[in-house]
Order: sequence, then C-alpha cells, then structure tokens
Amino acid sequence: MLPTDWNPMRTHKPSRKTIAGIAGLLLLAAPLAACGEDEAGSGNAPTPVAEIVDLKGGETTAIKLDTGFTDALTSLKLTPGVLGSAKLTDGSLIFPITGGNVSVFTPGEVPNYVVGQIQHESSGLSLKAGGTTVELRNFNVDPGVSRVYGDVVVNGDVAATSAYLFRLNGSTLKDLQTEGDTAILEGTKVFISDVAAGLLNDTFGTDAVTDQLLVGVAKITVKVPS
Repeated sequence: MLPTDWNPMRTHKPSRKTIAGIAGLLLLAAPLAACGEDEAGSGNAPTPVAEIVDLKGGETTAIKLDTGFTDALTSLKLTPGVLGSAKLTDGSLIFPITGGNVSVFTPGEVPNYVVGQIQHESSGLSLKAGGTTVELRNFNVDPGVSRVYGDVVVNGDVAATSAYLFRLNGSTLKDLQTEGDTAILEGTKVFISDVAAGLLNDTFGTDAVTDQLLVGVAKITVKVPS
C-alpha cells in the first residue's frame, strides 16, 4: 500500500500541486494493488485526494539492472540494447516519461485507489541473439494492477501490442527523497511477466526465462512544484 505519510520530514503543509507531483511519483514505485471494495449503494462519486491530469514529460523511470538478469542474458547469449530515447548508463536503463495521467483516491474508497497510466513512448529495450532481435517498446504502466504493458516487435514485425511485459513489487520501497524541486523514489522491484517469459522462451528456443526473473529496481524522478 502507499505510505500514509509521504514525507515525514516535511515541516510545512504541502500544496495540492506538490502532493499531486509526489503522488504521480509513487505510482510507479508502490505495490499499486487493489485495496478495498466499493461501498454498495453509496451513490456518491469518490473524489481523488491528488491527481495529475496531464503528464507532459521531463520525468524519467530508471531501472538498475540486477546481476541475475544480466547473468541470465549472458548465459542465453542475448545482447541487450536500447531503443529510441532510452539510455543505458552505469548499469541502469533510463526511459523518459512522455505522458499519461494519475488519480489517487483514499484507500478503501474504491477498488483500485491508484488509477491512470504512465507512458514511455518512443523508447524501449532490445534483446538480440544470432539473427533474432526482440524489441520491447512503448512501455505503459497501469498502476491499478501493478503491471507494465508494451509492444513487442520480432525482427521488424509487430508480434503483439499492449502486451503484459513486467510486474511490479513495491514491498522494498524506500522513503521518499526530495532535493530542491526534484522528488526521487526508488526500491520497487521489476520482474519479467509470465507472458513475456513465454514469448522470450518461444522466440529464443529456451525454457530458462521465468516470471521470477528480477530485471532490476526502479528509480522514479519527477519535478515537484514548490
């Protein structure tokens, strides 16, 4: 669940914009699972406690690659690469956030108290072995179900769109860090999904990829208005 106190060191009351910015940051790092159920017959539409109606970009999602993942790539003779605006720097994959929207509700008030989407268009990750190249593109985070979706291209041909590629686990989430107008939250683990594992196994002729394969740990950086 999202922590009830997002910044315990704060000594002044944050503005709504600040809360909204931090809420957007938390979306990619917290467990983000459904919490509670609708109250039957309440008749009142819930109001979000924080929201960002238009993510305009400028923020980033970075994944510090786990050695187990890189070792698995080596053993399978897979060569990783980046696509579009993505970068691979100091062992981290970095994907610019290009758009989306976020709404955060009171836990228990609605089934999924964090809803929206976080888009990473025109970037992605490639895996190559021999004459086969798999590209995972255009990541879209669905915080309501703690999943990351994306498009899959094999040797230039689209194999799937909006496929379930990664699952998120925020049980190791660290406390929020703020540096000036920048907020940083890291610690969420990113795993290969069972769907992506099956696709990679079929494509590269192996059974070594499972949904227990830890890709790495996420670090989300956003600008927060003061």
